[in-house]
Amino acid sequence: MAEPTLIDNLPAPRQWMNMPERWAAAPERLLITAPPLTNWFISPRNGERTSSGPVLLFKAGAEFTLTAKVTAALERQWDAGMLMVYAGAGLWAKLAFEKSIYQEPTIISVVTRGVSDDCNSAAIDGNSTWLRIVRAGMSFVFFYSNDAVSWRQVRVFTLGEVAEVWVGFGVQSPIGNGAAAEFSTVTYTPEVLE
Repeated sequence: MAEPTLIDNLPAPRQWMNMPERWAAAPERLLITAPPLTNWFISPRNGERTSSGPVLLFKAGAEFTLTAKVTAALERQWDAGMLMVYAGAGLWAKLAFEKSIYQEPTIISVVTRGVSDDCNSAAIDGNSTWLRIVRAGMSFVFFYSNDAVSWRQVRVFTLGEVAEVWVGFGVQSPIGNGAAAEFSTVTYTPEVLE
């Protein structure tokens, strides 16, 4: 496994989409606190758009692997810490460690191409998990792991032919009073890992 990347050494430029309530960066971890009533979702029922959750993004290449351990106290339904792929308004995806409608920490993926396609995957025992995004050309693959050794595939998808992709770390609290997540053991490699 690749050595942890210093947060400051992630590719530049880096920029916020929606400022967090609070944030702090240490050499090998990033803490983000989202304000209340923040989310990333475009409703397939009525087209209502919400893109208010704070996300720290950096520009990524045509091939990459981004991995992070996500630790979060998920207090309210849909509170989440997530890895994000952003190619434009209405064209993005998130891999989230989220409190599901079943009131348990769950791996959830949302792929948005005009509207959001939401999928609940595995329930997680505890307050942390590892998330991974892999890009190979037009294809993206989401993974999660309980131990950063054995990985399970969550989803394979494409956002089409996009000229530029940004990736990064975000937090949301759609119906709560805010949420915080810590991203640690971060690795970014400009290639597809085995």
